[in-house]
Amino acid sequence: MGLRFKFNLVLLFIFVLGFAVSAYVSHDLLHRDARASVLHNAGVMLEAALSMRDYTVGQVRPNLRVAENEFLPQGVPAFGATQVMNLLHKKHVDYVYKEAALNPTNRTNRAVEWESDLIQAFRNDEGLKEISGTRMTPSGMSLYLARPLQIKDPACLACHTTAAMAPAAMVKLYGPGSGFGWKLNETIGAQIVSVPMALPTANANRAFYTFMASLAVIFVAFFVILNAMLSLLIIRPVRRMSAAADRISVGEMDVPELAESGRDEVALLAKSFNRMRRSLEKAISLIDEK
Repeated sequence: MGLRFKFNLVLLFIFVLGFAVSAYVSHDLLHRDARASVLHNAGVMLEAALSMRDYTVGQVRPNLRVAENEFLPQGVPAFGATQVMNLLHKKHVDYVYKEAALNPTNRTNRAVEWESDLIQAFRNDEGLKEISGTRMTPSGMSLYLARPLQIKDPACLACHTTAAMAPAAMVKLYGPGSGFGWKLNETIGAQIVSVPMALPTANANRAFYTFMASLAVIFVAFFVILNAMLSLLIIRPVRRMSAAADRISVGEMDVPELAESGRDEVALLAKSFNRMRRSLEKAISLIDEK
């Protein structure tokens, strides 16, 4: 078993071990980073929706001309935020936005069971500002990010205290059965962004395969360079010494001396070999003289 073979065997073992460890660690880290990135994007969407709600309250509603006995949903903060997020959804189809409420005016915003659980968690803990997690859906695992929706503007209570106090046109449009009885500073719902887990998983796998392919290319280049250095610095000089020793052992004393340049172990070995050769020549000459 040659030196090169042993060296390559050890190098291959180190690579396989390092490759396996790198794969395990990077796979976990990349999936965490991909999930965090998707949640960050979801958080930006929630902030954008809140900004749209504030814009509706501050800029749209005061300047919206409404005829008597007419109700325009464009003046409702939830309507404006949802419409903008629906437009964004057309370009980013993986991200789904919903303003879920326990007692909404528009029944399409009524919270389903798992959304009701999130809202109840916010109601039970006023210090809880965000919930994220995964849930199983008919299309597979889904990642979600939720934040509470609270009544902070007293003007909102004009439409949501009782049906009698609410605009007649709004009651006519949505009915008197829901969307009333809200209180100031009450958590009435939650902003929720849902993303299929396939998206962060695909992003993580793409980054993982790219990283592992790059690592493999680096190893191949490293392997070739190390083999070239091993051949140039060790194997070739040792083979020259071996060939010279073979010729001297059969009496060929005209073998030129080996190069002694350098201070490494191979150069020291060459110096020792040359001294041994000169000593052998002297010993043979003394025997011939006798």
